[in-house]
Order: sequence, then structure tokens, then C-alpha cells
Amino acid sequence: MTAPWWRDAVIYQIYIRSFGDGNGDGLGDIAGIRSRLTYLRDLGVDAIWVTPWYPSPMADGGYDVSDYRDIDYRFGTLAEAEELIAEVHAQDMRIIVDLVPNHTSDQHPWFQQALAAGPDSPERARYLFRRGVSSGGPPNNWRSVFGGPAWTRVADGQWYLHLFDTHQPDLDWEHPDVRAEFESILRFWLDRGVDGFRIDVAHGLVKHPDLPDIETDHEDMMEPPDRTDHPHWDRQEVHEIYRGWRKIADSYGPDRVFVAEAWVAKPERLACYVRPDELHTAFNFDFLRCSWHADALRAVVDCTTEALDAVGAPPTWVLSNHDITRHVTRYGRASTRGGGSQHEPHGPVDVGLGRRRARAALLLMLALPGSAYLYQGEELGLEEVEDLPPEVLQDPTWERSGHTARGRDGCRVPLPWSGFRPPFGFGPVDTLPWLPQPQRWVSLTAELQKRESDSMLDLYHRALRLRRDHPALGEGSWAWLPSAPGVLLLRRSPGLVCIVNVSNAPTTLPRHERLLLSSEPLQNSVLPADSAAWLEVPGVG
Repeated sequence: MTAPWWRDAVIYQIYIRSFGDGNGDGLGDIAGIRSRLTYLRDLGVDAIWVTPWYPSPMADGGYDVSDYRDIDYRFGTLAEAEELIAEVHAQDMRIIVDLVPNHTSDQHPWFQQALAAGPDSPERARYLFRRGVSSGGPPNNWRSVFGGPAWTRVADGQWYLHLFDTHQPDLDWEHPDVRAEFESILRFWLDRGVDGFRIDVAHGLVKHPDLPDIETDHEDMMEPPDRTDHPHWDRQEVHEIYRGWRKIADSYGPDRVFVAEAWVAKPERLACYVRPDELHTAFNFDFLRCSWHADALRAVVDCTTEALDAVGAPPTWVLSNHDITRHVTRYGRASTRGGGSQHEPHGPVDVGLGRRRARAALLLMLALPGSAYLYQGEELGLEEVEDLPPEVLQDPTWERSGHTARGRDGCRVPLPWSGFRPPFGFGPVDTLPWLPQPQRWVSLTAELQKRESDSMLDLYHRALRLRRDHPALGEGSWAWLPSAPGVLLLRRSPGLVCIVNVSNAPTTLPRHERLLLSSEPLQNSVLPADSAAWLEVPGVG
């Protein structure tokens, strides 16, 4: 029996606003995606994940949804989305769309009805409206992920909860209307042929019914609390919701898939989301945030695979996404541990070192069992753009933090496709992208890198082709082999060994028959520091 495609797929994340602009308004759109499907197919990915494309006021880049059954006019039309789904399938790829169930936009009809209906109305019961405390303050001390209090007061004196931006009111998932509505939304898109959903804030839907104060005022989605009774993160009640969703997905066949964005404290907690009757996969943020250190990387791989093996779920591996400082920049800092764009430590960045480590990290990630997610532009070696002028910043974190945290715009700058000056093929000539592209990206365009045999794009092409063709890669058995300090030696059966030199000194390759791929040039079977290689080793089974 053939295993489901998603157990070892490579999925490419498209942040739609920054991938490709088809109409010249400076914002990416469905037309831009459709124009690059051949690029994605040739890159060697199995699926694409498209960030929210629904109608939205764009207070949080589309994660504030006002209508879950349509397409924002800036991105295209529902008919164009259906055509894209068909074209993706025609290219022998799959498509996953984003689902945002924790909150809606404050412009969603439900919330507008709630504001008009007044306190204690049935319309307000779909959200978390509460009276304030006797002193006149908000109902509790919860904080927004984007900074500031998690409550906003409306004209009649009640407060509503928003764990993110003020324009993103949290839904009350104890309300039957909310559960029925999202089950209907799932069916709407499954009926149109999507292959799955990425679930935004999957760990945050259910809140403690009493909305108690939190013992500390330091609440950070990137630093999940190590406790099982948190009042709004990772509550046990979310699993009942996902068991219901799994039944819906299964009714469409075994190839439909969920992937959870679940920030939790331990791999064992993550495994709860991917039990056989719940979601299929979940992002492994421990790997994304791990330091560039051999012992730390090995520990994350061991803990992740052990926890997920216990429930029969495949691990997912990811190095960057639209919420996190690009790993080229993280790996070029003195402290290489990831913590999210708004929490990244300041300090100098050696971009050359970061790219070198990023090349090695790719070979490690693609050698591990399970599936892998790539974030658009990482195949070009793009770094975080940390010198965006303050006046162009749009992430709500910038405003809510009082201009002390720049937010996530630096990893969302539109891609450089071709040419010698902005917009670098992102849109028609003279298009002004919604965020400015640095002129230094002229050497990183996809067009230029296609012609360079040692480019980052070339490495991705070769690695993804080998991963698809070699019988040892993807799902299957694996084991660590004895290695020198600072070196990881991973066996994949049959006949492949991945070596990653995380130390600051060269190391000799183990005995092998053939070099399949290396992240850096080798001399006399010596692997340089901060590099990796795939080796064909007969007899290793």
C-alpha cells in the first residue's frame, strides 16, 4: 500500500503578497503564482502552501479575515483561485491553503453584528466580550502577542479579547455557531479541490471559561509556557475540535491533509495534535529555532522523532517562514538560536557565513525522515532585510510595541526574480512593490542563479531531485553513526550517509563510494567547516 503523499512531501510556502505581482499594483496575487508554477515544478516541490487570500482589511497581512469563502479583490477572484487549483494539479503538485480559526477581522459580518447588537446579545456570544473589572480596567491581565493588552473596550463599556491585533477579535470556540461555521468552511474549500489546510494558531482556539489572570505578564507565542493548564494556549479542549475536522477530511479521501501551527512547550505536547484521529502533521518549531550546534540539533531530531513515532505521525522540518527571521540571517549571528523576527537579538550579521550554514542546514533537513517546508526565497539565499525605513513598516507589531519591535516585514520583502533593479521581475517594469527590495539583491535573482552552477538555487534543485529519486530519502529508517565532536553523521537506508560539519574546523569524510552532493567544494575528501555532504555508502542498509 502506497503511503499518503504528505508523509514525506516537500512543501513550498507562498506568502502571496510577496511572491509575484501579476497586475502591477505592487502586491502579489494569484496571477503572479500562476505565472511561476513551472518554476515551482522544476524546483522539485510536491506542494505549495498559500497564505491567506481571503477578503481582508489587511490589518495583519490577510490574517484578519472578513470572508472565508471568497478571494480578496487585490489577489484575484474565486474563479481564478479555482483555476489555480486545477493548474497546480495539472503540474502534478498539491495545494494547501491557510485557515485562520482563532480570530476574524473586526470587519467580519459577525463582529459587526456583535457591535450593533450590544451587551449580552446572542451575536456577541460568538466572540469573547466581557465586562471590565470594578476599577475600570480590562477583564484580566492577558497580553497581545503583538504587544500591549489583549483587550479593547467598545463604546458601550464592554471589552473584547484579541490575542493578536486589535482588529482581530478572538472567536469563542465553545459556541456551536463557531464550530459549525468552520466545518462548513472546510467543506467549501475541499469541494473546490484544495488538498489541505495549514491551521493558524492551532494551539490557541480554546480559552479557560473563567478567563483567569496569568501569573506572569510575559506571554510570548515564540516561547510557549511549560504548563498544561495555561488559560489560552495549548488547552486540552482543542483536540475535540480537531477530531471533528479529521472526520471531515477523511470523508474526502486519504490524500487531504492538515498541518498545525502549534507553538507548544515539548515534543510530547506537539504529538497530541497528530494522534491518528486528529491532525495529520504539525510544524516542528524546535528545529526551526535550534542553535547551529551539533549537540542541540541532534537532541531536537531525537526528541521530535521519538515523540511523533509514538503516535505514528511523520515529523516536519522547517528552517524559515513568514513569521521568523530568515535563517540566513540567524545563522550569521553570534547567537544562532531563532526566536522570531520581533524578538531576534540585535548585533552584526555575517551574511556569507549565514548562507554557508544555510546550505549545510538544507542538506541536513532534506536528509531527515518525514516532510519538509521551504519558505519562498530561501532557495535564493535571501537574508532578512533589517534596514527597511521605519516609514514603510506595516507589521502591526511595530505600532503595538510603540515602535520598539520592527516586526516581521523583513522576511516578507517581495522576491527578486530577474533584472538589475527593483522590482526585479516581481511585477511589471516600474511596479512599486509594497515593501522596497534592496538593490544588493541584484546578485540573487532567480534568473541569474539559474545560470550559476554553484548558486543556492542550483543546490536546491540538485538536493530536491536527489531526495525525490534516491530510495533512502523521505520516510524510512535512519540512525546516527559515531562521529567526531561537532559533526553529525546520519545513516539513511539503503546506502546513503549525510555528514554535517557544524564545527569550526575541517573534517575527513567517512569511507564512501561516491559523493552525491555537497554544500561546499571539497578537497581530498575533506569537508570544510559549516558544510554538509550526501555520500553513497554501499553495504549500509
